Amino acid sequence: MAESKPGFEVRLANFTGPFDLLLGLIAKHQLDITEVAIATVTDEFIKYIRKLQKLGEEWALDEASEFLVIAATLLDLKAARLLPAGEVEDDEDIARLEARDLLFARLLQYKAFKQVAALMADSLEQEAQRFPRQVALEEHFAAMLPELVWKHTPQQFARLAEVALQPKAPKPTEVGLAHLHGSTVSVKEQAEILGLRLQPGKPLSFRALIADAESTLVVVARFLALLEMFRDRAVSFDQLSPLGDLTVHWTAAGTDWSTENLSEEFEEQL
Repeated sequence: MAESKPGFEVRLANFTGPFDLLLGLIAKHQLDITEVAIATVTDEFIKYIRKLQKLGEEWALDEASEFLVIAATLLDLKAARLLPAGEVEDDEDIARLEARDLLFARLLQYKAFKQVAALMADSLEQEAQRFPRQVALEEHFAAMLPELVWKHTPQQFARLAEVALQPKAPKPTEVGLAHLHGSTVSVKEQAEILGLRLQPGKPLSFRALIADAESTLVVVARFLALLEMFRDRAVSFDQLSPLGDLTVHWTAAGTDWSTENLSEEFEEQL
């Protein structure tokens, strides 16, 4: 098995060890960021990359990108920590002090993601070594199973099988539209009914005129008929209060008006 490539290590005056350990010490406040020379850490990383190139080994782009992000974060964190802790005079200093905590939280977040990734990788590796045990139930457990009692007769099973094996009706090849259309209603016929009720001269409310309507379509047809009769000055309307009952009066002289006066558009049924 090929040996794994050694990771990047830092050698400073106050610390020597892996880069991850340096981050852990800073995160746990066991090492002051102001005592870490970022320039020296950067030089050490450049030497590490060049050493890998001389040995003919490839260095990962993600490793270099990770170092740049962390080094930039440490540099910002160090700059924020070097600010005076006393009173500040302008908004810029206040923003830098607030950024100090934000940068430290970013460092902790990086560590947390790395730890979780390691835990997930370890769990996946362990789960890959698990295999289900595919064997029959052991005898002493099989003996504990209750005895199967048949409560159906062969004839009942035969009827169940007959229903289950019965061919299903074929699916319809087209969508039926019969349910979308109700019975047709003639506006002329409804107008004739209204005329017979109103010609005696007794005013009737619209509510009374549609009291015997069998469907909403009949109500609509009678309403359209009244509008046509009003256009022909055969009826007039009265409404004593807002949203009150609409009273219909017959105003045509005798039987001068007939359904033949309706517009041609009502020749067809609704």
